[in-house]
Amino acid sequence: MAFNFTAFTYIVALIGDAFLIFFAIFHVIAFDELKTDYKNPIDQCNSLNPLVLPEYLLHIFLNLLFLLCGEWFSLCINIPLIAYHIWRYKNRPVMTGAGLYDPTTVLSTDNLTKNMREGWIKLAIYLISFFYYIYGMVYALIST
Repeated sequence: MAFNFTAFTYIVALIGDAFLIFFAIFHVIAFDELKTDYKNPIDQCNSLNPLVLPEYLLHIFLNLLFLLCGEWFSLCINIPLIAYHIWRYKNRPVMTGAGLYDPTTVLSTDNLTKNMREGWIKLAIYLISFFYYIYGMVYALIST
């Protein structure tokens, strides 16, 4: 049984997707704490903003691996989320550092519901991707 680049890509994608799932869960929990008034918005934004770029870069890196090994379906199911990440970061509020969340506007009900919905949708996509990557890894290992 040979170990090829496709199997390696799926193994790396599984590990990376586990981190993305944790990022999404942290995102949902953080905005739930803001919604229920458990935490200060400045502290919450200071803990969320440093995680935005690592999440986006990890997601892009995993899909770059899929592009290099020719896994087109895995790439295609992630392209809409990558496009959304790029659009979201491009249209972020004016801030001094990296990140998406401005403490002055994060508590508005529109932003809270939008951010909660975004977190749940990203969590669903990452979970579906995780189980698909398990299938892809097993298939890549068996087919070699």
